[in-house]
Amino acid sequence: MSQGLRERKRQRTHDAISTAAISLFLARGYDEVSVAEIAAAAEVSKPTLFKYFATKEDLVLHRIADHLGESARVVMARPAGTTPVEALRHHFLAGLARREPVTGLNEVREVLSYHRMVFETPALAARVLSYSATEEALLAEALGGDLAARLTAGQIVTVQRILARENWHQLTMGRTAAEVYPEAVTNAEEGFRQLSRIKPG
Repeated sequence: MSQGLRERKRQRTHDAISTAAISLFLARGYDEVSVAEIAAAAEVSKPTLFKYFATKEDLVLHRIADHLGESARVVMARPAGTTPVEALRHHFLAGLARREPVTGLNEVREVLSYHRMVFETPALAARVLSYSATEEALLAEALGGDLAARLTAGQIVTVQRILARENWHQLTMGRTAAEVYPEAVTNAEEGFRQLSRIKPG
C-alpha cells in the first residue's frame, strides 16, 4: 500500500470514528455514551479507536485541538509593519465574516449543540482550559517569551474566548448569525482596541 493511500485510509477511519462519536454524544449526552458503543458505531475495535484518540475527551475536543497554535501562527506570519494585535484582529474579523465556529458565530444546529456540550460537561470544560493554557504558551513564545509576552498572551486569549462565548450565547437566545454579526464586529473591534494598548516586551 502506498504512503498516500495509507494516509487516506487512516484519515477515513479517523473521520468515521469522530463522526460516530459526535453524533452519539449529541443525541444522548457525553456521559451516556461508552467508548465501546462508539467503536461499534464506527465499525472499529476499541484498540483501533484508541490508536486515533487517546481519551474519550479527545473524541470531542480534537475539533478544538486542531486550532491550537493558531494565534501564534497568525503572529509569526503577519506582514511587515503589522503589530501582533492588528494581525489577530484581522484574523478574528475574517473568521466572523466566514462564520467560523471558533468565533462562536455559527448557527448550524450541530455546532451550537456541540458548544453547549463542551461548555456544560465538566470534564470537557476542564480539558478546554488546559488547551487555553497551551494556546497562551505558544502565543507568548511567538511574542518573545518573556513575562510581558506571557501577560499579553493571556489577555489576548481571554479576549478571544470571551468574544466567542458571547457570540454563541446570543445565538442560543434564538437570534440569527446575520442579526448578531454587526454586534460581534463591534465587540471584536472594542476588544482588540483595548488590547492594542498593550506593548509586549
